[in-house]
Amino acid sequence: MVLEFLAPIAAFAALILAGIAAKLVLREDSGSSKIKEIAAAIQQGASAYLKRQYKTIWILVFVVAALLYFMPPGNAWQSSVAFIVGALSSSVAGFIGMNIAVRANSRTAASTSGGLERAFKVAFRGGLVMGMIVVGVGLLGVVLFFTWYGAVSAILSYGFGASFVALFARVGGGIFTKTADVGADLVGKVEKGIPEDDPRNPAVIADNVGDNVGDVAGMGADLFESYVASILAAIIVGATVVATYGSGAVVFPIWVSAIGVLASIISVVFVRVKKGSNPSYALNMGSIASIVITGIITFFLSQQAFGPDVGLSIFWAVLAGLVSGLVIGLVSDYFTNNLYKPAKFVARSAQSGAGIGILSGFSVGLLSLVIPIVSISIAVVVSFVAAGIYGICLAGVGMLSVTGIVVAADAYGPIVDNAGGIVEQAKMPPKLRSITDTLDSVGNTTKAICKGFAIGSAALTAIAMFVAYVSTINLNNPNPIVLNLLDPNVVAGFFIGGATVALFSGMTILSVGRNSFRMVEEVRRQFREIPGLMKGKAKPDYSKCIDIAAKGAMKELLIPGFAALTIPLVVGIVFGKAALGGFLAGGIGVGLVFALLMANAGGVWDNAKKYVEMGNFGGKGSATHAAAVIGDTVGDPFKDTAGPSINILIKLMSWVALISAPLLLLL
Repeated sequence: MVLEFLAPIAAFAALILAGIAAKLVLREDSGSSKIKEIAAAIQQGASAYLKRQYKTIWILVFVVAALLYFMPPGNAWQSSVAFIVGALSSSVAGFIGMNIAVRANSRTAASTSGGLERAFKVAFRGGLVMGMIVVGVGLLGVVLFFTWYGAVSAILSYGFGASFVALFARVGGGIFTKTADVGADLVGKVEKGIPEDDPRNPAVIADNVGDNVGDVAGMGADLFESYVASILAAIIVGATVVATYGSGAVVFPIWVSAIGVLASIISVVFVRVKKGSNPSYALNMGSIASIVITGIITFFLSQQAFGPDVGLSIFWAVLAGLVSGLVIGLVSDYFTNNLYKPAKFVARSAQSGAGIGILSGFSVGLLSLVIPIVSISIAVVVSFVAAGIYGICLAGVGMLSVTGIVVAADAYGPIVDNAGGIVEQAKMPPKLRSITDTLDSVGNTTKAICKGFAIGSAALTAIAMFVAYVSTINLNNPNPIVLNLLDPNVVAGFFIGGATVALFSGMTILSVGRNSFRMVEEVRRQFREIPGLMKGKAKPDYSKCIDIAAKGAMKELLIPGFAALTIPLVVGIVFGKAALGGFLAGGIGVGLVFALLMANAGGVWDNAKKYVEMGNFGGKGSATHAAAVIGDTVGDPFKDTAGPSINILIKLMSWVALISAPLLLLL
């Protein structure tokens, strides 16, 4: 009876904590009139863009929902409703989380007068809203549809809807934020020699807006989709192994996710910054505490659900995912944090110019992906030995069970980044800017850790969905498919899957490049044509830069998204069901490499720049600083557009394969 209500209790507890955290943030002092003015501009820009983005996405949502109505095996309106609600859940989670984040930034800036510890607390509470909304809404949605529909096949569309919105939100938000960031950095820092958040920079407000629509709403939608997909994939495969593990195999993934939510809530008490300590340790302690608590409770739960022997095997599968997620996070921390050698090495390399700095960062990115990939590989093997294909699915659920605290730490990043910009633009004392710089450096690391976590979890989830696809195709199929590498169709599918990842990455990076060109030209124009702008006697046209970023993002996000939706279906129809399995395998393998490389290379370039800006190797305004800024500019679309979008891409392609499986069986 207790287990029956465990998931709803956990979901509502997360939503209640999100409400409490939001209330505590909004109760804080929002600062001086100047701070309020800047914060209002960011809020208006972020809300306007998000409304424009969702308006575009929702036209597509209703088109796809209509198509799902006519798809076999005859779920019709159930599939369409589930798809729409999945899309709505993702949209709501991103919109609410971002709206609190854009209000937390001014309050964090104002609270710096109370010291680093005070500012950290406000920023973390703002991020906590996003984290708890993601897991609360996600878990509640899965439980409601699972209870309502009963049939496993009918709830697939809920995850598909979440993934559909996530891809467009991540790509659009990523293009917006990096368009503004590149324009602000290249013209402001490199050409004009002014600080990143100087109010004279026409792109500065667009840059602040981009942090919220890309790194809060976009990442929130990303992890929401991963969280839901991992649970649904495990439920689907669990339904195929009921004869072996009993009926508990279907609901166990929901229980593990509920435990992770409760563990994330408990771990919040461990996130405390003591005077003189580094905030990154506090955030890491929260993540580690949630993993340990989840592991301990899952051990006892698995014993109760499956018995001593089978329960132990199930526990090892979940633990493999938890440990792999921790390893990926720690490796990302090491290779991107400017407290450690890799970032310092890249910063030192920038003394020889931008070219050497870029080569060094790219090399570090390549080196950084080895341990995470080995870790994921070990997790796959251990979980498979423990519980077969069901174990692989549980490893993905285990890794994503602590999503709440991980997303909270990630959303903290753009909040403190915005707070630093507000402090600079409001011309607050330099000692307060040093506080936000410290918090921001930690925020860059938490974002890198979350990206690594998101990519690793995406790989495990995509593998689980790949298994679910093969299981669905072979269920009651007189001619089951075999993914034989000697089959030319399978090999062709494998290569096309890898090429699709490269195509998608190239299109998204080019999108940032094209839009950044327009932004750079506009910023240069304003400096050239607005009298007194460089002397601070005139105000730039911030709205023009926001408009360029928004229009470009809306225009550029459609083609990559369309490719992700159509290529898997074309491969399945033209080359066959087995080829589509090979396609998914190729996409997952190449996607994992591309995503980790770009996320960590971009992260180390960013923090190398921050290390120089802290006064090392000549500090701000030096030739080394200019070279480091150029490296960071290269890394911007890597780590915030293409890289994090790939993890949604490989899952969206898997969703298309799963949803289209009944259709392919008819061909």
